[in-house]
Amino acid sequence: MDLLVEIADERRGAADLIDALTPEQLRSPSLCDGWTVQDVAGHLLMPLVTPLPRVVLSLVRHRFDVDRANDALSRAVARRPVAALAAGLRQRASSAFRPPGLGFEAPLNDLLVHQQDIRRPLGLHAELVPARVRVCLDFHAARIRAGSALDGIRLKATDLDWVHAPDGPLDDGELVLCGPAEALLLVLNRRYVALGELDGSGLAPVRARLAG
Repeated sequence: MDLLVEIADERRGAADLIDALTPEQLRSPSLCDGWTVQDVAGHLLMPLVTPLPRVVLSLVRHRFDVDRANDALSRAVARRPVAALAAGLRQRASSAFRPPGLGFEAPLNDLLVHQQDIRRPLGLHAELVPARVRVCLDFHAARIRAGSALDGIRLKATDLDWVHAPDGPLDDGELVLCGPAEALLLVLNRRYVALGELDGSGLAPVRARLAG
């Protein structure tokens, strides 16, 4: 799979999505805490149009807090007219941007997940491309940290041939979290609203870890 081709197609799809939204929808809260739908649109375009010196300056201003710097830069881009946000994604659909130290799986994941950040609160359903979802599931499953909510949990998609088995062969005492691949991807990206779509012996422990 050529990930740059897949990313370009997702950027064009995101542009079409953004173009079709009403002003009220654009002002609606997204799944990203504190961001409107339009803020998310700005975030998708931000790394493609923000010069490196401006990124560095924002990091310095925010004492190298990457999340705060990202928030400020994304909100700045989001203030552009909506048509310009969509046009920018189309014009730069083939950009080879990727975060430092990461592969092209990272921007592909961002595109899949952030489009759901937009769609889900608005009740707009769209089928994700299974092969792209599998790439992103593998990317995030490999990055599960020790002690995190999903540590030691077997993950299994019920609508896709995908399993993450951190502890080897399944045994009677293993914790399993299963459900639609899209919901698993969202949970791996800390969108825990999708936990309600999952099931299995690992669900209660994951909820308990998050509550603790």
